[in-house]
Amino acid sequence: MTLVEFVPPKPHPLWKLCLQMGITDVIIKVNPTLTGLPDPWRHETLARIVGGLKIAGLKVVGLEGDPFDMSPIKEYGERGTGNGEREEALAHYRELLESMGRLGIRLLCYNFMAGQGWSRTGVREGRGGAKATYFSIEECLGRKEHEDHKGLVPSASFAAKNNPVQGRLLISHEQVWANYEHFIKSVMPTAERCGVRMALHPDDPCLPSLGGYARIFGSVEAYDRAYALHPSPSNAVTFCQANFKLMLGHQGSGVRDQGSGIGEQLSTFNSQLSTLENVARHFRDRIAFIHVRDVEGTVEDFTELFHDQGTTDQFSLMRTYRELGLDVPVRGDHVPEMEGDRLLAADCIPGYFTLGRLFANGYLKALLEGTEEKPGN
Repeated sequence: MTLVEFVPPKPHPLWKLCLQMGITDVIIKVNPTLTGLPDPWRHETLARIVGGLKIAGLKVVGLEGDPFDMSPIKEYGERGTGNGEREEALAHYRELLESMGRLGIRLLCYNFMAGQGWSRTGVREGRGGAKATYFSIEECLGRKEHEDHKGLVPSASFAAKNNPVQGRLLISHEQVWANYEHFIKSVMPTAERCGVRMALHPDDPCLPSLGGYARIFGSVEAYDRAYALHPSPSNAVTFCQANFKLMLGHQGSGVRDQGSGIGEQLSTFNSQLSTLENVARHFRDRIAFIHVRDVEGTVEDFTELFHDQGTTDQFSLMRTYRELGLDVPVRGDHVPEMEGDRLLAADCIPGYFTLGRLFANGYLKALLEGTEEKPGN
């Protein structure tokens, strides 16, 4: 396994810090809002971004997050999105996969969260006064206004959209599943041909719906249903530990069988998937990427922790990955904001400040070294 870091696609102090930590492989997001460059699917655009990091001594081994506006794909149908828009976006996605293949980038961490991506309510005081990101559905539903800022829950109409008395969802579970099936069958053959593993990230938070939009990837069963749509080494998993931890107490969230029979076939697995180690063993070599983080609480109300906090036995999990023979990128995910962080980057996405990542990477380097098979052992 290789320790990687998720870095901004434009020059940033974290680039140099990665080298100083001994990290040379990185993951980036190429959305134009971050790069300032249009058409990220084009080879010349992606090559320009990757080339800038290469000059700095960093190798891009994967992309993460929506590379461009994915709403025509994720929100097709019930919101009136046109088929022409969807097919054009899918063509861009396939071209991105081809560009990745030409540049030797073999990992694409993606999600299928309609409406809005990962969301947090705000920050709570954590260990030593650190500012830890948290999510609370109760607070979200009770608010009249919401902060529209970089990863925190947006939209002043959030409560209205989620209020059961307001009627049906903007997009149903059935429609999101239909959109996902069309997406995966449209792009997976290209991913296979180009040698790219598409690693599906769980819904975060993994609730049945959020902001009025159905969510479907909040259970292990849903992952198995997604894999059954197109079984392939390219149809892979991002094993985001905290999300799967929350799923263990929330099996079945957002899962609608839709007549596939997969839910029934896999329901007997529930009792066996009682630990993160067992979930990892269930996926085995379908895991293409690992996000290491921990939370306390429930899927409806949780707080993100430092990597050495929480109830997850990180050493046992890392040892399980070794036993499974996984040789995939590993990165630390969301960290609390620490004292002095804003002196390094005043305007940063909560969960992605710098100092907590330095702490996390030191912890992860120790985990990786401590579980590595040594000659003679």
